[in-house]
Amino acid sequence: MNEGEGLQLDDEGRLRHFLTIEGLNRQTLLDILDTAESFISIGEREIKKVPLLRGKTVVNLFFEASTRTRTTFEIAAKRLSADVINFNVGISATNKGETLLDTINSLEAMHTDLFIVRHSDSGAAYLIARYLPPHVRIINAGDGRHAHPTQAMLDTFTIRRYKGDFTQLKVAIVGDILHSRVARSLIHALNILGVPEIRVIAPKTLLPTAVEKLGVHTFHDMSQGLEGVDVVVMLRLQRERMHGALIPSAQEYFNLFGLTRDKLAAAKDDVIVMHPGPMNRGLEIDSSIADGPRSVILPQVTNGIAVRMAVMALIMGGQTARNRRPV
Repeated sequence: MNEGEGLQLDDEGRLRHFLTIEGLNRQTLLDILDTAESFISIGEREIKKVPLLRGKTVVNLFFEASTRTRTTFEIAAKRLSADVINFNVGISATNKGETLLDTINSLEAMHTDLFIVRHSDSGAAYLIARYLPPHVRIINAGDGRHAHPTQAMLDTFTIRRYKGDFTQLKVAIVGDILHSRVARSLIHALNILGVPEIRVIAPKTLLPTAVEKLGVHTFHDMSQGLEGVDVVVMLRLQRERMHGALIPSAQEYFNLFGLTRDKLAAAKDDVIVMHPGPMNRGLEIDSSIADGPRSVILPQVTNGIAVRMAVMALIMGGQTARNRRPV
């Protein structure tokens, strides 16, 4: 059992925290996807609430800015009827010398039941999970370059809704693999779910050493890498995590690795295009693709609410699509 698995699962193999995709089994991922499917219709109701987390307190604790992720977590928690607190780290005591664990302990003393944590340091969510009481839960909303597990689940949920069977797909992930926690988590999820061919397409300077050990095929040419693929996942260029000149210029990067109609023509006719956001239009992706008929970027955002509802329901009460009553 690896470190993540030991912290994430209880003695019966159920999710206790959601820190990483790595180490989880296929059935656990399918439980999340199936439970999310059962929550999709809630967003279409006049009253968009179910009582699963009524009386529970959820704290969004974001040490990194992220409007999309924080907002979808907030909406998800409120749709489950939880009380939600958005903790403004910018004006908190952490700027006055208080440590991460001091902050967590103070908030836990206010009877918090679930923390949604985003932090620039890899492993921050693990650190918190080790020191909290057993009844308090943690969801990792992104830690450094390490993991972004709910993004991986909303991406795989979107892929399944459009493509169905994972075992027949070719998926290409394009861009800054080196700095991307999204890419790492998605690669783990796709492998666990049985995708037979995962490709990464990037300049050599934006690929981790020995990336093939993750179970991917590497390409440095877009035309070759996109040949015959079913799904294209474009990544944001992680400029804030770069050190040194890893790309020659923004224009050259777009010319070689930006997604355009000409490059996308190499993929299958029914290819779908995804992006975790926020997009750098004209750098990673052309607007004609981002807003075009093959794009499912906005549905990804919508799906993220249902997926995050599913993860919260699972770790707070073991609710799955298999055992949850209609509400």
